Formats: sequence, structure tokens, C-alpha cells
Amino acid sequence: MKKRLLALMLTGVMVAGAFAGCGDASKAPNAGAGTKTASAEGVEDWVEAVGLKDSAANPAAPDWSEYDKLISEIRTNQDLDAREDQMHQAESMLMATGAVVPIYYYNDLFLEKEGWSGDFATVFGTKYFMYAKKDGAAAPVMKINLASEPDHLDPALNSAVDGAALASNSFVGLYTSNADGKIVPALADGDPEISEDGLTYTVHMKPDLKWSDGSTLNANDIIWSWNRAADPATASDYSYLFSVFEGYGDGSKPALAISAPDDNTVQFTLTAPCPYIMSLLAFPVFMPVPQAAVEADPEQWASEAGFVSNGAYTLKEWKHAESMVYVKNPNFYDADNVSVDELDFMLSADDTAILGAFKSGDLDYADTVPNGEIANLKDSPEFHIIPNMGTYYVGFNVNSKMFDGKTSAQAAAMRRALGLLIDRQYIIDTIGQTEQEVATTFIPSGMSDGHGGVFKSDDDAFKYPVADASYFKDISVDPSDKDQAIALLKYAGFEFTEDGKLAESTPLKINYLTNEGTGHEGIAQAIQQDYAQLGIEMEISVEDWQTFLNDRKSGNFDVAREGWLADYDDPINMLEMFTSDSGNNDMQLGK
Repeated sequence: MKKRLLALMLTGVMVAGAFAGCGDASKAPNAGAGTKTASAEGVEDWVEAVGLKDSAANPAAPDWSEYDKLISEIRTNQDLDAREDQMHQAESMLMATGAVVPIYYYNDLFLEKEGWSGDFATVFGTKYFMYAKKDGAAAPVMKINLASEPDHLDPALNSAVDGAALASNSFVGLYTSNADGKIVPALADGDPEISEDGLTYTVHMKPDLKWSDGSTLNANDIIWSWNRAADPATASDYSYLFSVFEGYGDGSKPALAISAPDDNTVQFTLTAPCPYIMSLLAFPVFMPVPQAAVEADPEQWASEAGFVSNGAYTLKEWKHAESMVYVKNPNFYDADNVSVDELDFMLSADDTAILGAFKSGDLDYADTVPNGEIANLKDSPEFHIIPNMGTYYVGFNVNSKMFDGKTSAQAAAMRRALGLLIDRQYIIDTIGQTEQEVATTFIPSGMSDGHGGVFKSDDDAFKYPVADASYFKDISVDPSDKDQAIALLKYAGFEFTEDGKLAESTPLKINYLTNEGTGHEGIAQAIQQDYAQLGIEMEISVEDWQTFLNDRKSGNFDVAREGWLADYDDPINMLEMFTSDSGNNDMQLGK
């Protein structure tokens, strides 16, 4: 899930501008190939190894049809060992483009006043406040800052972590996450019944469920909401998550194999056994929304306070770009255990103002800290760091005009060079400041392989930890050495002076897009300095959260700060977002 940087201290991961070739996993990373220096010969070998093909629509962009085909195969592959190999291959294909340059893995930083307990966050970044207590007792109000103005409150349309937290406190699906990170029944009345072939699920719902307005909530609401979210006409960035269901159609209105045998039973059929299906059922896009209210005003529903929901809270008041007030929903199925009557949200991305409000007692919980204050706050009992599963990265728009006139291989070489120049350890040491761990892949450490193991663990084709770019083909990686970046840029058609700076005849100017926040802006400035060492000019554009999200999604940028917190514990979640039809494919691959 796209992230406004839940925290700036994160478990760092260094990919060092890595690339990979397509093909059999046995012929990919660490298959015995030695590293090569940044000679012209080495670059030519790398170009041949990665095997990029030009897109018919834009010769500077890679043809993405093979990637789309591979992701489709992964979704239906019932041989889980082969599926893992395919996911390694897909990651290698992605990295070969250079469009994704991971910087570090996320963890979560926040401030919370002493005495509060019971609130919790998952490793996927979703925060739950309904069971919070103050000094062990119920509390009338909790004052919180998560982010600035949310882009969407409709769970089918949201794709940001702050929006997911708001959705998870005001909506709920068949299942939810508990404080231990386990998937547990919510609207469901127990675990699902699963057919012997692992394809058909039957979920019985709790009796007498209600929407916040007191009207009946039943299985038909689930069916309608899932069909709506999967329908391309709804324009949900997460519609592709329904591709695991029988009947999902690419680019056309789906006929999902879901039904309600009776008012309190949901039944659905998958295309193949899905190891992460329970996590999907707890994810916001699978939460029901009220059909009558949505159809009454489909364009504006959930854009103002007072809309009908079914979770622990309802939105009572919304002063846009200023504050939100959520109040306890008496019709929530677990209302008797909700221990905070009201959640008051401060809407701001101003780290300094947020810290001031926290120190003055106007906030009980703050999800960000000014970068310059981290060292001063680290030893405070109010300062917390918890694990996340996700990656902060730099993303390149493969259709940017900065690649005009290049082949896809030349454009990829440019992006690889720019990735090599980023000093990730400096970012970790001076901006992260919380002893992050450096690693070398996009998919975060600790993520499952989908069949009981860990994706980033040794097997015949992949050896971890990855010490250099042999994981991504034959060219060595040393970010302290500019020679490789220069060789790659020369291959892409750039000329250099004797002192290693870009010649005036072939300038390179970049616009880097980021949202507000001292950490994001600090990282942008660090990258700007890294690029300046070769004479590359980088302008930084800072936008408010909503504008930033929309510009990134529409491809209105050259280079942008990116972040993805996993939605569930399976590598496909880090890979399927880059398919041609994905609403989360900011890099515009295949578009």
C-alpha cells in the first residue's frame, strides 16, 4: 500500500540499482556468474543479459507483456515451489527495468503519551484504536494524527496507509486483524468451510448485523460490494486483488463466482488455491459498503461526514484539511468492547506543528516526527518503533520525456546509473537514524514464500544475503564508485568531461516529486546531492498529499518518492502492483 512514510526510521534495504534478466530461475541470480567491472564490454554484456525489448507504443519503455503473463501464471499456479521460482523471476524482470530503486525497508515510528494501551498496528501499517485504554480504563476521547487530508474514505477506492487505518476503524469485513497480527472473524461467525480442492469457501455471518443507521447488513451487501470493487467502472486501484476469484475479467465487468446461498452465508470460488486469501478477506477493499447510500450519490459518497458505515466508529464531523471527529458506533458488532468513545484526528503533514501539538497535550498519538528531532526523542518512553513489512523506494516513470530518443535498454541503463549514485547508507545514517539493516532486494525480508518458508532464503538459484548485483546479473555494484554509473550513462548516449562530469552537449535534468514531510524532503535533498557529483541537475517538487497521490498515479512526474507497505504476507503483493492493468502501477510499465 502506498505510504506517506508511517515512519522515517526503517529497516533499510539497499538494492544498489540492481537489475535482473528474464528466463528460468536456474539461469538467474547467483547461478555461478562472476561479476564484471564497469567497462564498455561489461555494459554490453549486461544489456544482452537483461534482454529488454522495446514497447511498440514507446520505444524507450520496456515491452511488459511477458511480465503480465508471468504474474497471471503465478496467480493460478498450484505448484507452490514453481510459483516461488516464478516470483523470483518476476522480481528480476522488474528490477531489470531500473524503474524501481528500493532504498530501505519500512518500520513504524510513532509517539504516544504514556498511559495509553490496547491500540495496535499490524506489520502492514494498519492502525486500530477502538480497543485503546487510558491508564487501563475506558476513555472518552483519543487525539490522533496520522496524516493530512485523506484522499479517499471509501474502502474500495483508498490505496494509502492512512486511509486504510481510517477505513479499518470505521468499516469491517468478514475478517479482521487482532493485536497479535492474526486474522480473526469479524462479521464472519467463525472460520470458513473450505472444499477439498481448496477452491470453494463458505463463510457464515453473525446474525443480526447492522449498518450504523440501524438497517440490516447481510451477505447480499458483501456480494454487491465485492462486485462493485472488482468492476473497472469503479476505478478501484485494488480491483486486481479479485483476480484470484473465478470469473474475474481483465478490463471487463467481472462475473465473480460469489453468491449468497442465504442471507447470512457468503460462498465464493477461487481459480486456484490462494495461500493469502484470509488476509485478503480482512483487507479494506473487501469491506462492505451500503448499496443504497452509494447508489444515491456514487460520485460524492463518503466525501463528507455522516455517511453510513459498519465499523467501530462513524464520521461525525469533518473540517477538511483541519480535523475529523469519529464517534462510537452503537451498531458495531463488537461495540460492547470498544473502549474509546471518540477519536479526534488532527489533519496535518507539518511535522513541527504535529510535534508541538503532541508536546502541548493536544495529541495523544503522532505518526510522524520532525527529522531533526529524532535523536532527541529516541530515548523517550513516548517514542516507539515497531516492525513493518514494506519498502521505501524511488520510482521512475518509464514514459517520462527524459527518456525520449532512447531505446528501452538505454533508458534502463540511465535508471540503473541513477540508482547506483544514491548513497543509501547515508540516508539511513542521517535521515533514518535508528540502526536500519541494509539489504539488497525489493521484496522485504521476512516475507513468506507462499508455502511455509521465507522468500529471501537460500535455494538452488538464490543465495542470501546478496552481497552484490550478481543477484541481478553480471555487473558488480559498489555505490561508492562512480565509474559504473558513468559507463552506463555513456551507453545511454551521454558524454563526459575528463573530470567525470556530464558534458554540456548532453545535459541531464530531472524533476523529483515528493509529498510534504521533513523525512521525504530530506531524502530528496540527499539524492539531489548524489546526482550533483556527476553534474546531473535535479529539481525537487513538493506537493500536498492528495495532489501528490494523483500526480503519481497519472504519471505526471519524471522521478518520484514511492513506498509500498505489503497488504498481505506473500511476494505476489509486491509484484502484481506493476502489471499493466494495475491502478497502483505508478511507474507506468506497460501503459
